Formats: sequence, structure tokens, C-alpha cells
Amino acid sequence: MKGFMTRLAVLLCITVATSASTPTCEPKNEDSQSMYVREMLIGCWTSFVKDEVEVHILNLNYDTDGKMFSLNLTPARPMILILTSSSKIYGASNSNSDVKIYVKTNSSVTLFENNHKSRIYEDFPTQNEKLVKWAEQKFGGVTSFTTVRNLRDITFSETQGTKPGPSKCKLENEDAFLKHFVVIRSDESPLKSCTPKQQSSSGDELHIINILESSSIRNVSLHVNITNTRVFLRGPQGTTWTVVNPQFAMLLSNNDIKLVTGTIKYDIKAKYTLNNDSAVNVQKVALDYFKAKVFTSYTEVSQDTQNNNSVISLSLGQALNAAEISPLATATTPLQKPLIPMTTNPPHVMPLVMQLFTSPDFRLPLDLNAKVQSDKRIYAEISGSTLGGIVLSLKVITCLARSKGSCPVVKELPFIPEACTSKTCPTSTRLSFSLDQIQELTSTTWDLECAVEFCHLEICGSGGRVRRSLEVTQPCLQPPTQPCIDFGLSGVLGIAFGGFLIGVLLIGALWIIKIKTGYPTGLDSTAASIPGCPCSRVKRQPVSTNPCPSENSSANASIGSTKSTPTSSMA
Repeated sequence: MKGFMTRLAVLLCITVATSASTPTCEPKNEDSQSMYVREMLIGCWTSFVKDEVEVHILNLNYDTDGKMFSLNLTPARPMILILTSSSKIYGASNSNSDVKIYVKTNSSVTLFENNHKSRIYEDFPTQNEKLVKWAEQKFGGVTSFTTVRNLRDITFSETQGTKPGPSKCKLENEDAFLKHFVVIRSDESPLKSCTPKQQSSSGDELHIINILESSSIRNVSLHVNITNTRVFLRGPQGTTWTVVNPQFAMLLSNNDIKLVTGTIKYDIKAKYTLNNDSAVNVQKVALDYFKAKVFTSYTEVSQDTQNNNSVISLSLGQALNAAEISPLATATTPLQKPLIPMTTNPPHVMPLVMQLFTSPDFRLPLDLNAKVQSDKRIYAEISGSTLGGIVLSLKVITCLARSKGSCPVVKELPFIPEACTSKTCPTSTRLSFSLDQIQELTSTTWDLECAVEFCHLEICGSGGRVRRSLEVTQPCLQPPTQPCIDFGLSGVLGIAFGGFLIGVLLIGALWIIKIKTGYPTGLDSTAASIPGCPCSRVKRQPVSTNPCPSENSSANASIGSTKSTPTSSMA
């Protein structure tokens, strides 16, 4: 018996430990203020106020007729409240003398109030945009437009209901619970949620959103207002999730996801298949996929098919009570961006930039007008912007070089990936390539084009192409250099002595030539007086035909006598 009790105790411990290792929770309808995931409905919030009087529009949506709500306006500031609803409902109102309530003539809203003088019936349009335009024309503007589903009670506080920013009401999907001047409580929300008792101590959040198979919802818009979180999304086959402004969020889903920020849209295909929509099963699968021990919140979305509403907008973020939201804090919180409707158009391409470098340190990028020699290796860095805070890795598929001109040429450029860590280049990739393929071509202006893929959680999709113009020049051909001969001291002395001997021999040869052939005609006539000098070749007198005196000594006497003879004869 003792052994049986021991085994039973061990079995119970194992069971408790197993259940504790995989915490689950049962979803239920909770107060919307405590939810992490809340439904977003149409509305606006502006800075308009006229003569210290605010103008608020309250649009009430109910799943069924005959519902009743409570309206507390006793502490409210001077204001004009316009009530509108497409359902037949009843309301009990308490207000002060500074509040005026406008109700449509023959409206389906029946209002019971303590001050009948505050109620005004007027024929105004019920369509949202037309109602806003009517209020702007009648009162000068609209401070807020708030849509609430299945309202139970609402209280307008004495806090100022304006918000810094534009004074023009622009209707868009918003989180009404962020409006600090109202406290809203509603019933029968399409959302059920729960939070496990065991919470993670590491600070890593994991949020699970599950659309039931019986729901008519097939398009979900989700605003992510939490940074550094993990989100597990499950829905019926054919559901599409449009995730707006993901803040460094890790996303997993059995459906297609469209990441949206500004004008950029990026598609992520389904990661797994999960048709079982039970809360416990979905929670366990999410924990298994993220290798987590506990999740932060679980939200179940269900919509009655008779409403035929296949679209829902959600907001993921830590909810705050009205007392915790101050006007100062709200003034610095930007309005939610409008949801981008679902479309079948191809997704926008994320802007990409290609920078070129000539060195592997990637420090000094090339100027757009710079010229590169074709024998140089080029280093490139391709970068893109973050998608609403979520980091997508880049993967280069192919690179081409296209020449510009009347006869374009396309050459494939083989490339080598370069080292690039998440710290040095978190949103870029690096590579290098050679221009050998275009070195022999005559074209000088080229477009470098690379095809890129975006990857998120090992799932990649087409990211488009990035281009960069480049002017390529041929390398300068240098003349061949002559080898330098290094002479030693003995070699220098030998060359000098050899040059001296050659000079002596040449002078001697020239001297002999001059002696044998006579002086050149360009020599001065005084050379005739040099002893042993041959006949001078200078211009002679008319008697130059006579032999030189040195050739016949007897001729000198005869010449002298001849010269004297005419003199004596004349005498």
C-alpha cells in the first residue's frame, strides 16, 4: 500500500510538472480595457474646438436590436454630442447644462435623460462621411468621431477632448480605447481572450491570435503597437493577414501575411498548416514553433456568419485604463496610420540602394560620376529600409551589366559574397565582382543591375531589382621599361679609360687625315704660315696659278727679276 501511494504521488508530480510546462488558458469575454488585442473601428480625433465648445460624434453599432446603454455626461466639459445608430436601441443619459445632445429626427435611438432641454432633434445624414461634413458645416468642425460596438456604458470626463495635430476630421480605423477623455465598456465583443497565470520572466512576449473556422472573417488588419514581440497568427484557409507597422515583430502564420508600412507592402507565404482551431491546440502549437515555455496572451476571434462581415481590424498593444492615460502623454502619441485596404495589385517594392567601392573595407563610396578602370575589382553594398521596424535580410540572386547605346550588350557578372554581419550592415548585403567580362568591349557607360530577394524567418520572396550607372575606362598601356645595368667601380673606371683611349685614337686618325688630304676650305688663311703646312686652299690672288714658293726656290728669284724689269724699262 505504501509503495502504491508513493507511485501515485510520483505520477501526480509528473502530471503537474507536465501541465505546468505547457500552460494554457480558456478564452472568455473580458473587459476590453484589459485586452492586448482590441477591435479597431472607424473614427477620428482632432484639435478642433470653437469658443471652448467641443463637437463629438458617437456612432453606436449593435449586433441585435433592443439593447440599452448608459450615457454619463455629468462631468463633461462644454460640448455638442451627436448620437447616431442604425439599430433600435435605448439609452439613459445624465448630463449638465453645458452639454447639447443632437439626435436624428425619427431616429431609432430612444433617449431618456435627466435634462430634456439638452436634447435637440434635427434631420442629419447617418452615413459617416456625410455626417462629418454636415457637422463641419453646422458647427465649424468635429473634435472626435467614435464608433463603439455593443456599448454598455460610456462616460465623458472633464478632461479636454482635443488632441494636438490637424483640426480636420479624417475617418480611419482607430483604437477608441486610447481616447483619454472617455471611458468605454462594451458587451458581446467578437473577441475572447485570456492570459495564462504563469508569465515569462525573460521579458520575451508571445501573442496568439486565432480566428475560428466557423467565423466569416477572411481578411484581418492588425496594427502592431508593441516592439520586440512574437506573434502567432492562425485562421481558416484563405485568410489573409495585413500586418500594419510591425515593430521588430517575429511573425508566424498558417495563412499569407502582408507586411505594410507607408507605401511599402511585402508578402510572406504561409509557414505551416493548422486546421484545428481549438484554443489548447493552437496555444501548444504556438509554443512549439517559437520554442517558448509560456505565452503572453491568447485572443480568439469569432464573427457570426449572418452578419456577412468578412473584414475585421485589430490592434495589438498593452491596454491602458483611462486613469492611466494623461492628456500630456496622449499629445505625444501619433494617430494610428489608416489601414491600407486589401488589394490584388502586386506589392510595392522596397526602395533599394546600391553603393560601389574600390576597396574591401567599404569606407569610401564611389561618386556617381566616378570612372572605374576595367581591370579593377568592384565592391558593392546593396541596402534597403526596414519594413515598419521589422528587419528583412537581403539575398542577391544575379547581377548583370547592360551597356548604354544604340546596340546594347548584356553581360552576366559573376559575384562573390563579402562578409557582412548584422551589426555592420543590418539591412544590407555586400558582394564584389570583376569587370573582366566587359574589359574588351568598346562601350564605356554601363548599368549594373542585381536581382534581390527579401527573406524573413527563412522565407524568401522577390524583392525586385536595383540598378546603378557606372562609367568604365580601359587601363592605360605603359611602355615596356628597359632593364637597368648596375656598374661597379671597376666597370666605371674601365669605361672611362676605354673612352679616353678611343678619344686619343680618333684625334690621331683625324690628324693623319688632315695631313694627307690638306686643310678644309673653312680654315683661316693664316694657316699658310704654319711650318710644314700644305698649300692653303683659301682664295688666291690671280697669280695663284703659279707654283707655291716652297715647291721651287729658283722661281722666287726669277719672279723678283721679272717684277723689276718693267720698272727699269719705264724709267
